[in-house]
Amino acid sequence: MRTPRHAARIVVLDPGGSVFLFREDNVEVGIHWLPPGGGIDPGETPEECVRRELREETGWTDLLPQRLLCTWEHDFTHQGVPVRQHEHIYVTSGPRRDPVPEDPGAHWRWLSPEALAGLGEPSWPPRLAELLAEGVGEPVHLGLIG
Repeated sequence: MRTPRHAARIVVLDPGGSVFLFREDNVEVGIHWLPPGGGIDPGETPEECVRRELREETGWTDLLPQRLLCTWEHDFTHQGVPVRQHEHIYVTSGPRRDPVPEDPGAHWRWLSPEALAGLGEPSWPPRLAELLAEGVGEPVHLGLIG
């Protein structure tokens, strides 16, 4: 049985349409790219979570979630606990810049739409390039993805 966990992430797009993503590698999931975000704290809304996580992970305090892109669920182990994570993925726009202060252990990149589509490594959420290419629309629920 998996413990439910709720999380939120925020996709930051620069004026040219490039997306800011972190590259992570772990034993269970392998290499994958994902936007800033993380677990929702008790009493916190998903929107409050993405603002806090964006500040913690990049130092950026001036960006607000503009719309909900999608939701999805996936199973993995978080701090030794098997979880089924339900994620809210938001989109915002902002200037192209480096995280401040930059974490020397973090691997991040601004990826053009073409680079994201041809990445060759998984992204969280899945289908991120496709969802962004479709433009503004109703949020999509991707369901449970294994």
